[in-house]
Amino acid sequence: MNIHEYQAKELLEKYNVAVPKGIAAMSVEEAVKAAESLPGPLYVVKSQIHAGGRGAGHFTNDKQGKGGVRLCKTAEEVKDAAEAMMGNTLVTIQTGAEGKQVNRLYVTDGVDIDKEYYCSVVLDRGTSRVTFMVSTEGGMDIEEVAEKTPEKITHVDIDPVTGMSGFHARKLAFALGLEGAAFKSSIKFFMSLYKAFVELDAAIVEINPMIVTDKNEVMALDAKMNFDENALFRQKDVADMRDETEEDDNEREAANWELSYVSMDGDIGCMVNGAGLAMATMDIIKLKGGEPANFLDVGGGATAERVTAAFKIILSDPNVKGILVNIFGGIMKCDVIAEGVIAAAKEVNLSVPLVVRLEGTNVEKGKEMMANSGLPIISADNLDDAAEKAVAATKEAAQAA
Repeated sequence: MNIHEYQAKELLEKYNVAVPKGIAAMSVEEAVKAAESLPGPLYVVKSQIHAGGRGAGHFTNDKQGKGGVRLCKTAEEVKDAAEAMMGNTLVTIQTGAEGKQVNRLYVTDGVDIDKEYYCSVVLDRGTSRVTFMVSTEGGMDIEEVAEKTPEKITHVDIDPVTGMSGFHARKLAFALGLEGAAFKSSIKFFMSLYKAFVELDAAIVEINPMIVTDKNEVMALDAKMNFDENALFRQKDVADMRDETEEDDNEREAANWELSYVSMDGDIGCMVNGAGLAMATMDIIKLKGGEPANFLDVGGGATAERVTAAFKIILSDPNVKGILVNIFGGIMKCDVIAEGVIAAAKEVNLSVPLVVRLEGTNVEKGKEMMANSGLPIISADNLDDAAEKAVAATKEAAQAA
């Protein structure tokens, strides 16, 4: 689960991670009041959307091409910036061409920056440890830094048994070349950041840029946090920060049905049971020359109702020109899948090719149900056969359209 920058900073501040003073605003008027209550004389107005690259982005209605992060010197300038952002669509490198509507702003106090750095905390699945990544190349796209100058990124792994110690924090500070008061400030910063990451069940904490101010204080100028949704039951304060307007409608609907769904850019909808099989299904679709439109795992114990819901979610994507259902019945029975597929296809008046590959528990019963359904279902013997038929049928449907 993602949250907004201002929410991330509220959480981090509770763990004594230094951040600039800031106030969230849900309207232009609130943005002006926020500026008037901050020390000044510089203010930063930030668009709040779940996407990076806001400063380098542009608003679709702004011919001047100004971004979603703006420096202001007066309350009047804050008002102008807020009016240009609030309710308008911001396009960044992460939103795609469609952009995202800005419904929240964050007005912060301006700070004097001496140097910018990059810092993040993630769970490294390779080492099974919480890992800090820091770089002197703050404010830049970390993927670009990793590709072109990987030597500028330092990794520090932390054993979950012993936790973070001063040694780890000092190693990070030395890697950034910090000295004196800034060095001491960074130790507190890193230790607090680790504590927040662990206790809040975060999946990632990214500070870009992490800055050293003119007073040698290490501070989070920006903050991004993502959380493990499986742990939200014990993180009520975090769960309450969820902004559903920032989430994909289909992904939100899928979550309501306890389905694992991620929208993609292709035209072949996928419904599979099991995350590994779903990944393999998408891989073989691409191998056969097609493009998957989604990842969708109905799970091992799905009901006919959940399968029906999954089918509807797939078909709600206008890019879908064909569907591949790939089920290996273990706990999940093939006849239950067949029942859900048939019910959904009839309810939505299916108009795209449907390829189904069933194997496992009650497979013959499932195949018989689909054969007698009266629907133009294309049966497949194995995954290779299913992918070939799905790609061919989808391309034929796209050409006919």
